[in-house]
Amino acid sequence: MLVAFNEDTYRPKRSDSFTMPNINRLKALSGQSAIVGVAESDQIGNVPDKSPLAHHAEAAINALDDAGLSLSDVDGLLTAGWSTLDVAEYLGIQPRFTDSTSVGGSSFVIHIAHAIAAIQAGYCEVALITHGQAGRNDRSPAPPNLGTPQNQYERPYGIIGPPVSYAMAARRYMHQYGEDRTREAMANISVATRKWANMNDKAYFYDRPATFDDYHESRWIVWPFHLLDCCLVTDAGAAIVVTTAERAKDCAKGGVKVLGAAEGHDHSMISQMPDLTSAFGRNTGKQALDMAGVSHSDLDLMMIYDSFTYTVLVSLENLGFCGPGEGPDLVANQRTAPGGDFPVNTSGGGLSYTHPGMYGIFTVVEAVRQLRGETGERQLDDCDLAIAHGTGGYLSSTGTVILAAP
Repeated sequence: MLVAFNEDTYRPKRSDSFTMPNINRLKALSGQSAIVGVAESDQIGNVPDKSPLAHHAEAAINALDDAGLSLSDVDGLLTAGWSTLDVAEYLGIQPRFTDSTSVGGSSFVIHIAHAIAAIQAGYCEVALITHGQAGRNDRSPAPPNLGTPQNQYERPYGIIGPPVSYAMAARRYMHQYGEDRTREAMANISVATRKWANMNDKAYFYDRPATFDDYHESRWIVWPFHLLDCCLVTDAGAAIVVTTAERAKDCAKGGVKVLGAAEGHDHSMISQMPDLTSAFGRNTGKQALDMAGVSHSDLDLMMIYDSFTYTVLVSLENLGFCGPGEGPDLVANQRTAPGGDFPVNTSGGGLSYTHPGMYGIFTVVEAVRQLRGETGERQLDDCDLAIAHGTGGYLSSTGTVILAAP
């Protein structure tokens, strides 16, 4: 019952079941694989004449071109949302390693861990991770599956879709840590992210600045979210090519090494989230950093899934960049914006660059480009280490990777 969300009776239900894996075994994988190609589909944003599979295919070809490879080199295929059966057939490839793990927008970040494990185990040598959605123009209605727990136990009470679920979590955060502080933090995140988008000619809001007044005056979606707290809905695809560190030396641009990777989830329905202010990144962040053998202070770029401004706020805390309730201080005064000392989501993020429905892969695309020094006006002066962090479902799953410059 939703009485669990009453602010006077709600108590976080923390799970103690997570145990860290053997970090020494994971460290043996650190740096042994590399990302050698990244790309989006040919057009992103509002693309009414392209199917989701077309976005998959365009992104795949573009990423392979970026790596100096071809479809004939691919022997591993990973995707979410679509089956690898469909994507492989559309591309005309026959992979010997296949993975359709789908746990929301974090899936494609999680696929990197699966790819490096498969590569090191010998199941494949060149793994292609693809994504494609026509989120803005694919409006074929599908009846809800009434057999799912969410549709049985939440939907009848109006808990329908991400905006409502994430808003409930944000409201709990406000109750615990202060409404005004939280609102200021979300405004800072929104405005800073738009500034980055204004420097990215691929961003949906490339030529549309936003001020603090714009943020506060934008229409309500579901309280406490204004329109500018919420991600875009676009058409887009993206792809990542992963191979061995040795083979990466012969690829067109070398390889961005994967130093750390972690994944996991602790609930499906928002009503079953152990703590509305603590997502699974509290575990995946630590594991990825430990595997990589680096600390927070070593990181030059933070690419954080931003389905909503609250997602960024809570993720930064969960990943350990600051303590619980300290996120508003961390992002204050436009620290995450261009010129700030804590760069976050330099592409413009899901809030202002693109968000076709599942966004995690785009955090990796931007991280790789920054590490290779390819981002033009928005290029960071020093970018040697980056974290890319995806969130899926209703703050349900997270995937975290640590990447190092070639």
